[in-house]
Amino acid sequence: MGSREREILNDATHLKVERITKRFGDVVAVDSASFDVRRGEIHCLLGENGAGKSTLSQCLYGFYRPDAGKIHLNGIPVSYSSPRDAISRGVGMVHQHFVLVKTFSVIENIVLGTHEAGWSINLADARKRLAEICSRYEIEVDFNAIISRLSVGEQQWVEILKALYLGAELLILDEPTAALTPQESEKLFRIMRRITADSLSVILITHKLNEVMQSNRVTVLRKGKVVSTVETSGTSRTELTNLMVGRTVMFQPQRENLEKGGKILEVQGLKVRDDEGRLALNGVAFDLHANEILGIAGVAGNGQKELFEALVGARKIESGEIRLDSEDITNQTPRSAIDRGIGYIPDDRYRYGLVGDFTVEENMILGLQKAPAFSRHALLDFSRIGAFAAKGISDFEIVTPSIKAKTGNLSGGNAQKIILAREFWSTSCCLLANQPTRGLDVGVIEYVHKLLLKKCGEGFAILLASEELDDIISLSDRIGVMFKGEFMGIFDAGTVTIEQLGLLMAGQKILSSGQPIAADRI
Repeated sequence: MGSREREILNDATHLKVERITKRFGDVVAVDSASFDVRRGEIHCLLGENGAGKSTLSQCLYGFYRPDAGKIHLNGIPVSYSSPRDAISRGVGMVHQHFVLVKTFSVIENIVLGTHEAGWSINLADARKRLAEICSRYEIEVDFNAIISRLSVGEQQWVEILKALYLGAELLILDEPTAALTPQESEKLFRIMRRITADSLSVILITHKLNEVMQSNRVTVLRKGKVVSTVETSGTSRTELTNLMVGRTVMFQPQRENLEKGGKILEVQGLKVRDDEGRLALNGVAFDLHANEILGIAGVAGNGQKELFEALVGARKIESGEIRLDSEDITNQTPRSAIDRGIGYIPDDRYRYGLVGDFTVEENMILGLQKAPAFSRHALLDFSRIGAFAAKGISDFEIVTPSIKAKTGNLSGGNAQKIILAREFWSTSCCLLANQPTRGLDVGVIEYVHKLLLKKCGEGFAILLASEELDDIISLSDRIGVMFKGEFMGIFDAGTVTIEQLGLLMAGQKILSSGQPIAADRI
């Protein structure tokens, strides 16, 4: 190794980004952004939805080519025409939605697409290298396991292992803990610290401020621009939020002590199958009262989606019973659910909540077009619809050129706000909210929390599922933990901790002395 190479490797600056700009038509997603990443650090990119974090990281990974600016890696100017170029220079990325072949084994997914893959692959050598990496960073993965049979957390390790196997020295992680239990998240951060101890660097994209505070430095973006880069040890959650949104945000929702009202929703012995015919819900039972928020905690894929769809009439119920105000509504239609005043916020906004080719105002009244508020004598009243859409845009801070804009052209967070505006308006007794704040800015999350608590105070029954356990604990009166289509138990929110919820989410029953007592043991 020459002196210049040694100098580069010892350079404290691993990555330097100078005035990167990326446009999509008239929209400037990243606007002259500059920051640097030191070798051996966890560097967090923080910003509201649409602030440019993902676009910037995709430029660093070669998925997008910047319209202007420079990227230096180990002191050398680089430009990428594809992610393969970035990988060849030691840059790896783990996307929020994994890029894995479900029917292949772990080792096949890792070797797939590498320079070693071809008509014949030396899996023995690959296993040896992978075993060394796993031992060094304490990653536990069965190389022979089929991807479809792994948990979300295990698939996360596969993605990280693949990046390390390909020689990544700069690892970009996009929302890596979105579907992990608290214990899995802690393990991920332990692995990140081991990685950076070996002089590798990590760029972490997350909206969870407790995770941001575990990084070394934070670069805050707002509307595509870099606002500031700060040492994490010298800042606070409040200061970072102020940098991100320009105002103080209330992290802890102010709950009232409400007396639980009458029973609104009752579910008994629910059995439902998923899209592949497997049992997704196995005897689920609970009740939901007026003035109550029942939170559901669980790693994605444990039956939450099927439960909400069964309740709203979008999925057939094999056995069991659902009652709304004592009326049997088992296997009702979605139309009937709307007519009965059940609001529904689905977890997949584009697939189940919106029509991308419809305008903002059309999506605002989707399913409500026959309501007297929006039609007269079977004809749509576009004046009223327009006024309703304009109010929703204002109240929920929806960024859109106009009410006539196509919803498919909006960001995910702004699209989610359309669903929230519609469902909060239409519900009259029961709100089924599956991941209502997914992809939203912290300021709008605060607003949604206030609306949920306001509805609860007005006598509504709310079923809330969220990947944010802090939200579940702070908003809910009771918390049900789902694992493999069953409830591990339903607990009073004040008697259970995040750590205990994490164990339950992983299928571990809590029975030892001093552990929470279930309010309802299902």
